Amino acid sequence: MENVVLNKKDVIAMKLLHFFITEKGYTPIIVHGVKDEIWLENQKNDYSIIRIMTGYIHNQEQLDFDLYKTKSLIKKIKRKTLKLKMKTLSILLDLNEDVDSFSDYDIEIVKVKEEKDLKNNKNIKENFPDLSKKLKYSEDGLLLFDKITKEINQKTEKTNQNLEKIFKPKTPQITYFLIFVNVLCFLISRLTTTDIFTSFALNGHYVKLGEYYRLITATFLHADLFHLLFNMYALYLIGSQLEGFYGKVKYLIIYLTSGILGSLLSLAFLGQNWSLGASGAIFGLFGSLLYFGYHYRVYLGTVIKTQILPIIVLNLVIGFIIPGIDVVAHLGGLIGGIFISMAVGIQNQTSKSEQINGIVLSILAFTFFIYLTFIR
Repeated sequence: MENVVLNKKDVIAMKLLHFFITEKGYTPIIVHGVKDEIWLENQKNDYSIIRIMTGYIHNQEQLDFDLYKTKSLIKKIKRKTLKLKMKTLSILLDLNEDVDSFSDYDIEIVKVKEEKDLKNNKNIKENFPDLSKKLKYSEDGLLLFDKITKEINQKTEKTNQNLEKIFKPKTPQITYFLIFVNVLCFLISRLTTTDIFTSFALNGHYVKLGEYYRLITATFLHADLFHLLFNMYALYLIGSQLEGFYGKVKYLIIYLTSGILGSLLSLAFLGQNWSLGASGAIFGLFGSLLYFGYHYRVYLGTVIKTQILPIIVLNLVIGFIIPGIDVVAHLGGLIGGIFISMAVGIQNQTSKSEQINGIVLSILAFTFFIYLTFIR
């Protein structure tokens, strides 16, 4: 059995599949309507899509049709992943010698007959300089097949375990604590003679006198029972998920900082009016959920377009239509939630450069909102 000889084309395909999955973090994606093709995805790489084509292409017309079909499928993937640009590497393993391969906009076509063709290709050498070295194996035949299959399965299992760890339901202790504090503040305002609204709600006059604590304390106060219940229900639904996704410390940072940014932007347009409520912080969680969903859009499918974005837009529209709602605080919290989430990062997803960008954007947002409130 060990002497079984595998087709040369299939061996190259197996080795490429093994390299891109185990070494470069690509994951297979299901593409309907294709045959003799393997599609791999990694949004962090310059080539977001790797396509390995093992089917035979015998003439120029068939190659043109193959390119047309590839473009159509990439458009669908772009819509699903909300990505405007998607650079693709299309590796053709069985192209007729008489057919000239060429590259199209954002689609690099590579003709491969032998493993040395990969080594001689300029773009592959630049983007995957270790490819040729990694394709060398001491095994061949079924031993090679068993080794590659085993290592791909191990990598896939590890990826699935990481996903399960992230999406597995966890006890949202910080969310429960935040709800408790909000309810406690409401009970104090209703059951005692203490006027906590005057002392702790958001008001431009008092904040400019130095009572900066109001930027955060106002986010724990609510005008009436309906206001409290609506916000706490939203906090429980979104917060209990995000706390598991980001972890307790990052989640608390996102919540509190979004609330402060919402309060700052509110003051810039509020004047001497009063404002209170957790809505700014909760909209920060909406922004954080949007950022998280974007990074996991391949796994979440159309959730961003069909659920997250419509909910955000609907709540913003309600804020503009119904009087008495501090929609400016909502916008400030939403912006803050996105930037702060980028700054604290998602484990194994956010790159260092993206995190630095998030920190810079967060500082700029704070600076600009402070300018609008205190200096302008």
